Amino acid sequence: VQLQASGGGLVQAGGSLSLSCAVSTRTFSNYAMAWFRQAPGKEREFVATISWDNTFYADSVKGRFTISRDNAKNTGYLQMNSLKPEDTAVYYCAATVAAATMTRPRNYEYWGQGTLVTVSS
Repeated sequence: VQLQASGGGLVQAGGSLSLSCAVSTRTFSNYAMAWFRQAPGKEREFVATISWDNTFYADSVKGRFTISRDNAKNTGYLQMNSLKPEDTAVYYCAATVAAATMTRPRNYEYWGQGTLVTVSS
């Protein structure tokens, strides 16, 4: 299974970006998917996850970010609004066969290559 993340870029504070994650599997609906991020010098941290129609967010992004999925397109998304400079990081999508809500990197078997999001003040 391969994941391909895209959509990162440079945006001013208060702006929006949308990330996509294409997953190479015919059974995407069986996968839980998540987004993590890693800022320079910091550990990878959980951002959001979706399993079936259940979503869960880190407190730092709740109300600003929305995770979604299109099982017909084998693609997950992360809509990021009201971006802040502290959201600057490399964003990674991850997936694993599960129907549970999981927030730790070790819970996910498959990872994308990461896409850089830079929010200027």
